[in-house]
Amino acid sequence: MKRDSAVVICVGLNHATAPVEEREKLAFSTEELPAALADLSARLSGAVLLSTCNRTELYTTAAAGSPDDATFIGLLSAEKSAAIDPGCFYVHRHEKAAGHLFRVAAGLDSMVIGESQILGQVRDAMSAATDAATLNGVLSRLFHSAISVGKRARTQTAIGRQAVSVSSAAVALAERTLGDLSDRTVLVISAGSTGKLAARSLARNDRSRILVANRTHDRAVELARNIGSNASGLSFDGLPAALAEADIVISGTAAEGFLLGPDQVRPAAAARNGRPLLLIDIAVPRDIDPAVRAIPGVQLFDIDDIEAVSGDGPARTREVRRAEAIIEEEVAAFMDWWRSLDVVPVIAALRARAETIRERELERALRRLPALDDDDRRRIEAMTQAIVKKMLDRPIARLKDGHDAGLYMEALQDLFEVPPGTPARGRGA
Repeated sequence: MKRDSAVVICVGLNHATAPVEEREKLAFSTEELPAALADLSARLSGAVLLSTCNRTELYTTAAAGSPDDATFIGLLSAEKSAAIDPGCFYVHRHEKAAGHLFRVAAGLDSMVIGESQILGQVRDAMSAATDAATLNGVLSRLFHSAISVGKRARTQTAIGRQAVSVSSAAVALAERTLGDLSDRTVLVISAGSTGKLAARSLARNDRSRILVANRTHDRAVELARNIGSNASGLSFDGLPAALAEADIVISGTAAEGFLLGPDQVRPAAAARNGRPLLLIDIAVPRDIDPAVRAIPGVQLFDIDDIEAVSGDGPARTREVRRAEAIIEEEVAAFMDWWRSLDVVPVIAALRARAETIRERELERALRRLPALDDDDRRRIEAMTQAIVKKMLDRPIARLKDGHDAGLYMEALQDLFEVPPGTPARGRGA
């Protein structure tokens, strides 16, 4: 049976396919999402954007076989007017698209395997699409399934146990570079989730002095208060003095454009009397201009350097295999649900056809039996309903089974004169 079925499409790039300087060109801020989703959904059938420091991905539905990969890549790139090498992108369709999203939600496609932040980011992406009214029924089912996969992976395996976040990996990178961080002064720029995680990782060493900088002074002070007596908060106005004091700077804001460049870092480095300055930029788009690497005594790492300290080992590999088994199971369940969408209209039409025949024949029979009381009439009606149900149970079960459903639909439509149903899927480009 030939059907113009829709398929799920995933188009995007991530830390494995594109360096940070390419990824940041396609990063969407929270404020940019509503307009971008509306624009993409107007051209496609539904849209969800998942944009994090490690990836930007568009999920949509489209008619099977069209358009081609280049069209989807062009649509996504155009939303940011970004000139990006097409080789940085991947396009997954249908079953592979579902499997990819499930791996993402489970933390298996992250720079730091098993990190937990991504599950919340998947949930936030779905919420943003819901608010923008771009989440169609298929994408809703897909993302709810992905969230379920992420939860299962973390409760039924140890994939997330002792997993580090990007922020804590940044702290580990500082330790690997400078050794013991005791008696070091660390400047954390950002009081958002990234800054909180970094500061909490640092707080384990109560001998480190922690400075927290944020555009809003009150937020910086609040986070510092929650960390402990070794932390203090400051606004961005205090950054020049803080840079001169700090041994390590970990920056992870959502700012557009560079927050620190040679003009800010050079005076701070000159005031340090030869003490080295370590900068770790975990923001996408980046907070720190890579040109600062040319300043003597300054060492800069960006988020792409984090992978080296993720700490994967044999135990984590075993848990990855267990999580992959969960993903395989959930992808199969999603595909079963997907296939059922085509048979739902046929089942409804089949039941309606049988009910029409039952009611017509029941009415004809009851007219010939005027002496029956109401109880007898109800018993006869219940009997005819039971007969119809039992007659339809087997063919409906065969349709729902998913195997050779197309052949069964053709046979039922022919034998019972059931008109072809319209698949209950999103249509698109």
